[in-house]
Order: sequence, then C-alpha cells, then structure tokens
Amino acid sequence: MCVECHNRKLETRLADSVLQVPHSRIRELAEAAMKMDGVLKLYFGESNLPTPEYIKQAAADALRDGFTFYTENAGLPSLRRAIAKHYLDFQGVTLDPSEEIVVTASGVQALNVSIRAVLDPGDEALVLTPAWPNGSSIIAMANATARQIPHVLEGERYEIDFAALEAAVTPRTKLLLYTSPSNPLGWVATEKDQAQLLAFARKHSLWLMADEVYDRLYYGAKLGTPVPSILRKVTREDAVMVVHSFSKSYCMTGWRVGWLVARADLGRKATQLNEFIISHAPTFAQKAAETALLHGETELRAMLGRLRDNRDFCLEALRQMPGVTVPQPDGAFYLFPKIDGLTDSFAFCTDLLQRTRVGLAPGVAFGEGGEGSVRICYAADRSVLDPAMERLGNYMAQHPHCVAAA
Repeated sequence: MCVECHNRKLETRLADSVLQVPHSRIRELAEAAMKMDGVLKLYFGESNLPTPEYIKQAAADALRDGFTFYTENAGLPSLRRAIAKHYLDFQGVTLDPSEEIVVTASGVQALNVSIRAVLDPGDEALVLTPAWPNGSSIIAMANATARQIPHVLEGERYEIDFAALEAAVTPRTKLLLYTSPSNPLGWVATEKDQAQLLAFARKHSLWLMADEVYDRLYYGAKLGTPVPSILRKVTREDAVMVVHSFSKSYCMTGWRVGWLVARADLGRKATQLNEFIISHAPTFAQKAAETALLHGETELRAMLGRLRDNRDFCLEALRQMPGVTVPQPDGAFYLFPKIDGLTDSFAFCTDLLQRTRVGLAPGVAFGEGGEGSVRICYAADRSVLDPAMERLGNYMAQHPHCVAAA
C-alpha cells in the first residue's frame, strides 16, 4: 500500500461508537462450533424444534393472498389489535393499538428503536446483569454508556441490588433496563421487585424498559399463565416500555417479528424511526405472527410441559456434578450454573467444545456477574440434552484442571 493510500485509510476511520461494541462471545463460540461436526448445540437461545405447521401454513396462505406489499410503519393494524387483545386476555391491561403498540422486525429491533428514542450521546443507562448482551451493545451504538448492575445471589434466589442502583445514578442517567424472565438466569421479578423498580424509575425520572420476551415461558402454579407484566402497575403517563418477540414462545426465531409497547409519545416516535431502520416487519411474517397469537395456545402449553421436564432433568444432572451450583429458574429456558474455581468461562467452553462437542455459552458473554458461570439452553429435545449432560458430567469429573486453568 502506498503512503498516500495508507494515510487516507487512517483519516477515514470507523465510528468510535461501533468500534467500542464488543463481538458477541456467544456468537464467537458458535462460529467455532459451526465448523465442527456432531456438536450438541446448547449455546443459542432457541429450541431445535421447527416452527409449528399452523404458523408456516399461515405464512404460505398470506403469500398466496398477496401479503407481499408495504404495511404501515407500526405494522399491520390486525396484528396490533391481536397484540392488544393478548394483553387484555392474559394481563388484564387495556392498550391502544393505534399509538401504544409498534410491531418490529424482532425483539432486538424493538430494543434498538426504543433505546435510540430515549438516549442521546453521552447519556447513561443502568442495565441489570447478567443479561443478554445486545441491550448494552445497542446502548453503546447510541453513543451512550451502559452501567451494569449485577444481580446478587441470596440463598437460592437472585435479587436486585437496589443500593448499587442508587449509587450508580448520575445526572446523565436516563434509562433502566431489566429482563424478566431473565436470559440467562431464569430469574423472574416478583410483584415487589416490579413495584420497587417502578418507584425507582419515577424517583429519578428514568425511562423503565422491561424485556418481557420470555413472559409466557413461566413455570408457575399453572402452566400457560404468563409472568405478570410491569404494564399491570403503570399509568399511561409512566415512562415505561416493554419489549417483546414471537421468537421464543412460538419457535419463530428466524422469522424476525417482535413488538414494542410504550407510552404514546414514544410509540409515535418509534413508528417514525421504523421507517429509517427497517420500514416494517415482513408483511407475510406479520400475518403468521397474528395467527400464532390467535391460535397458538395448545402448542404453547404443550411446549411448556416439555420445557419444564427438560429443566428438571438438567437440574438433577447438574446438581450431581461436583463444584456446580445452580438455582432453580422460574422462567425462560436457561440454566446458569456457577462452577467453583472458574475464572475464564470462554476458555472453559472452548475446551469443552473441542473435547466433547458440547456447545455452551460462556457466562462472561452476559456482562458483570456472569463470569464463573455458563449458560445452558434446555429448549433442545432430549436426544440432545441426554448426551450433552452425560458428556458435561464426564468432562467435569475427568478434567478438573481445565476449570482451574481456565
């Protein structure tokens, strides 16, 4: 390269806001696994079951019926009405589908558009961790700073460290993001937790963002009853927004359809911003998502039964492994076992992958409080989980040095 070209390259740099966004350690591990044969894949947050036939048929019908054109930026009115009915039926919450619901091209895009709507460069956001890393990364992409506040393990339950939240607030703090049910912990916010989070946000004039993508994957007293939404506690004037997705509850990860519920002013602005990010979610996929909401309860409840059985099977296996501590999760489809002596979870997961072909997600990928643990997605079927737990148990027994050295 000539000197002039080299100097020109130095002058045309990438934006600092994207250079500071780290590569996903989950994706890094997964990309290594994808080059191998016979890997038992428990690193991604998805089931290995395909999308149910009734949803695929709805998409085929929509294509045949001409749902291939642009829609409103906020999404098809019929889908927004179906989402509003969903909240009324399951949460007892009344929403205005014309202003308070925005359909997005995935839950992560709902995070993106809403974070962009409330954070200016130099602002700060509080993020409860360990958490799915995309929230903190999107905050960084908005030229803002994520202040991570780890959950604390008290006995058999993770708790919110409200003292640490208070200490982290500055004049630049504009947003508090939490996830319930949690990815990766499976933790579910109690009614008291929600009330305290809402009071905290009101006290400090913060936007409160709840990632409720896993709300239907809840192992409460009655399968199929969702986790109570924060929306049950708010008024229409509260600065609260809820991110959601069709990916997890309906096995639609590849379809990329989600939604945002927000105060009307944010809903209108998010609708406008949709035009410049994605325009709208794919039209035929929106029709399939509408069908999932209207006719998916039987499939969903059957899946919940399988997930609960998978959770209990993996819990029993993990608790027999020396040096492993794992609280019982109340929701989502993850286990987050803590391993005694583990200081480099990425190295541990890499070695486990190479030696056993078991792919887990390293705890370090989920932010502060995550190191020393690994995430196991138990949404796979038993033909994957059975050998994965056996291989993991054998690895822990035969290679304790790998934990200490990691």
